Amino acid sequence: MAGKNESVGKTLLVAFLVCLVCAVVVSTAAVSLRPVQQKNQTLDRRVNILQAADLYQPGMDVEKAFNTIERKFIDLETGEYVEKPDSYDQLKAAKDPERSERLSGEEDIAGIKSQADVAEVFLARKDNGELSRIILPVRGYGLWSTLYGFMALEADGKTIAGLGFYQHGETPGLGGEVDNPKWKALWEGKKLYDEDGDIAIEVVKGSVDSGTPNAENKVDGLAGATLTSKGVSNLVRFWVGEKGFGPYLERMRNQSGGEA
Repeated sequence: MAGKNESVGKTLLVAFLVCLVCAVVVSTAAVSLRPVQQKNQTLDRRVNILQAADLYQPGMDVEKAFNTIERKFIDLETGEYVEKPDSYDQLKAAKDPERSERLSGEEDIAGIKSQADVAEVFLARKDNGELSRIILPVRGYGLWSTLYGFMALEADGKTIAGLGFYQHGETPGLGGEVDNPKWKALWEGKKLYDEDGDIAIEVVKGSVDSGTPNAENKVDGLAGATLTSKGVSNLVRFWVGEKGFGPYLERMRNQSGGEA
């Protein structure tokens, strides 16, 4: 009986040691790979920003291209620039009650529940320093998931230059068509506001052509994906509205030449 117990004990000891070694190996690998993962995440984020602004070319030196992009921070209530450390994370701030505002009802048409007090914005400039693009991080709920992306505006602060999402869980072939280059291209040149300055941009059911009233404010809906289309429409309207970048974009439009 003693021999049997000793055998079981040895088996358990070996199993424990194997588990311990595996845990150490996995932990060590995770720690050693973390800098590489963080570098790849940063690179991917920069590529998405450049793509939204229509400044990305396959094979380009992303780091060099991103040198023309300036990251700034905005107090969303006032639209004024504020100082924040480079480590500031807008998404984490949105989950912190002390650094965010809880949203509800009609003010939360994007379905994000809470909004950080301070948001980041990216400014792309030409070689002569002139502002060429205003790039805004945007997010909002579609049918199955929250869509995260970037929307680029022309220097006038009212004309869309590009829109793209880097993360979502919408249905492939339906809501997932937000990734379709043909659909994304439809956003280029669209106007955010009507002649009275009110938010007018929207994704509509069906297609938009030259005969569609106020066609400059409308984008084709995604076939078979009504709720995703509505979600994209709502999130865009939210982020250029009062609870989003509205005050900042108004300030930009009022400045001579749209200079930051």
